[in-house]
Amino acid sequence: MTLAQAHLAEFFELTKPRVVALIVFCAVVGMFLATPELPNLVTVVVASIGIWLASASAAAINHVLDARIDRKMVRTQHRPLATGVLTHRQALVFAIVLGALSMLVLVLWVNVLTAVLTFASLIGYAIVYTAWLKRATPQNIVIGGAAGAAPPVLGWAAITGEVHAHALLLFLIIFIWTPPHFWALAIYRRADYEAVDIPMLPVVYGVEYTRQHVLYYTVLLFLVTLLPWLTGMCGLFYLGGAVVLGLGFLWHAVRLLNPPDELYAMKVFNYSVVYLMMLFVFLLVDHYLPGTPVPVAGLGWERVG
Repeated sequence: MTLAQAHLAEFFELTKPRVVALIVFCAVVGMFLATPELPNLVTVVVASIGIWLASASAAAINHVLDARIDRKMVRTQHRPLATGVLTHRQALVFAIVLGALSMLVLVLWVNVLTAVLTFASLIGYAIVYTAWLKRATPQNIVIGGAAGAAPPVLGWAAITGEVHAHALLLFLIIFIWTPPHFWALAIYRRADYEAVDIPMLPVVYGVEYTRQHVLYYTVLLFLVTLLPWLTGMCGLFYLGGAVVLGLGFLWHAVRLLNPPDELYAMKVFNYSVVYLMMLFVFLLVDHYLPGTPVPVAGLGWERVG
């Protein structure tokens, strides 16, 4: 690998590619669910690029703001700013360029509403969560999770130019999913967060308390994922998938109360990622099955601009 290729790889790592891939996937599913027919595929591609650019920008800003603590945490010591391979200036310029390109793409070739919502999500994660909430309260991930729950709303707005009630239901699912997902990781990495004075739930209230709250939120998540069927948004195919996936998550959450080993929290974390991805796959497939309900006109807000 040449020096130039190595630097490109480091810049790519700033974008948190695996996290951003899940974000874009959820946004794309939102695009397909927004219309009973296939959405305009050019809009899907362009909007996906714009949302990816914004998400990558937010991730890079997160690297800049967390560089000091990243150097002290085992999980993040390898990051480009923590190792000194890239400078703060390089990362910040990279983030600004990505963010500017994102807004340009979304405003010119998608719609202003999607650009506004995407920018709000970028600020919510990169500034409100990373710079403030993360260090201010053990409920940081609960409040800050709103930014991470936005992708389906962004996707829906990209296709229809409005924020539909069904899009908000998808937002709610991810919003409730975020705490048990992240708290499982925080349990496993508790010592890391404690060492850098980040008040994650297991640091402030202890591991047992956090395990209980993982279970509480998983029960709530199970109930919330039934709403797409109860409201007529989805059919029985989705319902079956949601129930099976939800029971699997509940089983992991119950077992986490008395785990077999220290690594079990990471198994819960990894399952939660697969859970969300597969839940959205069930949403997507169900949408195109015969007899699946379609969005009712008039439940959304008009586009901005």
